[in-house]
Amino acid sequence: MGKKHKTVVTHLEMLSEPRLPPVPRPLGKYALLRVEKSPIHFYRYLYDAIGRNYVWVNRKRLSDEALGAIIHHAEVEIYVLYCGGAPAGFTELDFRNRERAELSFLGVIPEYVGKGLGRFLLCEAITRAWTRHPERLIVQTCTLDHPRALPLYQRHGFTPYAQEEVELEEID
Repeated sequence: MGKKHKTVVTHLEMLSEPRLPPVPRPLGKYALLRVEKSPIHFYRYLYDAIGRNYVWVNRKRLSDEALGAIIHHAEVEIYVLYCGGAPAGFTELDFRNRERAELSFLGVIPEYVGKGLGRFLLCEAITRAWTRHPERLIVQTCTLDHPRALPLYQRHGFTPYAQEEVELEEID
C-alpha cells in the first residue's frame, strides 16, 4: 500500500479557440515531435519522470495492454518536446470523443521546469487541438500538480466548470 493523498481536482473547459499571444520558443536546439506508436516503456518513462512529484498514478495502474490501447489509438496524439536532443516534456491530446477533445496530460521533466516550456507546450497543444474543431476542449488539474498549472490554464482560456475531492494512492 502506498501513501494516500487527498486532492481537489478542478475540471476546466474551453468552448472556443482562443487568440493566444505569441509564445517564446525554447532556447537552443529544440524539436516538438509527434510520437506514433510510442513504445510502452518510453511512455511510462515520460509519465513517471514528469508525474512522480505530482502523484500521477492513473496510468501506472494500467497493464501494458490497456495502456497501449489508449496511447496507440488513432485518435490519441502524443507530442514530445526535445531540448538539446533530450526529452524535456510531453503533451497528450485525446480526440476519441468527437465533441469533446481532452488535453489528457501536459508536463515538463523536473530539470526543465522554470524555463517556459510548460507554457510553450500548452500553447502548442491548444493550437493542435483546435485544428480538429471540437465543440469544447477540456483539461483537469489538481492541488497536487505544479502550483502554476491552474493559473496557466486559466490565463490561456480555460474556465473551471467543476471541482471534486479525491484520494490518490501512490504506486511504487
